[in-house]
Amino acid sequence: MEYGNQLNQYDLTATPEAVEKVLVRARELAPRNETADVYKLCYGCIDLTSLGCTDSDARIGAWVRKAMEFGRHFSGIPNVASICVYPNFVEVVGLAVGDGNMAITSVSGGFPSSQTFLEVKMLETAMAVENGADEIDIVISVGEFLSGEYDRMANEIEMLKNEVGPDTVLKVILETGELKSPELIRKASLLAMIAGADFIKTSTGKVAVSATPEAAVVMCEAIRDYHAKTGRKVGFKAAGGVRTASEAVLYYTIVETVLGKEWLTPFLFRIGASSLANDLLGAIEGHPVKYF
Repeated sequence: MEYGNQLNQYDLTATPEAVEKVLVRARELAPRNETADVYKLCYGCIDLTSLGCTDSDARIGAWVRKAMEFGRHFSGIPNVASICVYPNFVEVVGLAVGDGNMAITSVSGGFPSSQTFLEVKMLETAMAVENGADEIDIVISVGEFLSGEYDRMANEIEMLKNEVGPDTVLKVILETGELKSPELIRKASLLAMIAGADFIKTSTGKVAVSATPEAAVVMCEAIRDYHAKTGRKVGFKAAGGVRTASEAVLYYTIVETVLGKEWLTPFLFRIGASSLANDLLGAIEGHPVKYF
């Protein structure tokens, strides 16, 4: 498909001034959302993530078992939405999760740089799904996008979506910190959705600038406009550097402000995090918590 032409159906304008206007409103509203109920909802939208070079079968297995035992230690709090790992640990997570209802998320496609052969991306993705991944997080080819190769970038997403099939959630990471301008973030958001993304996600957490509220506003507005034109709901995921309950609530409030409360479910709103889980638990419990 000629994806570049598809962009002509949308207003591509996105200015820092317009973004700031929405963000000021969200910041004004955020304090009212600093409640136990919102903290709990945010906790239930976490993709609990471990993407470190020291990960091992033993470490990931023990970590996932702790996540599965969460309900024994904390009542009235929904468990995290998913466990997110490298593809070689998907089977380990599956054994630890067992028949639990927690989703298994795998990064794939040459994460975090997306710099490898398309055939390798497709094989890695297929193997992750075959081993039990319910959700796949890939990164756009940022270099191709910044070079204006919109068709090449988007066709790759389409091929990977076809690889995972309709029953597996595909989250597409834009790496917004490398895109620099609201207009580029808007274009990347729209291209990813047109190509088949089920979620669009801010960042890998592996570059200098990760998730920002400004990028979230642009992405949510793109989701809103795409939904208005197509009727298809695409989710939003903030990831990279989201560490505190207050930060999580701000992203919650941005989604609420731009997209409405119907987007505030684990099916359409996620936060990729590791240390955030403990901070949210502390906010809910009223004292510091270090469970993970």
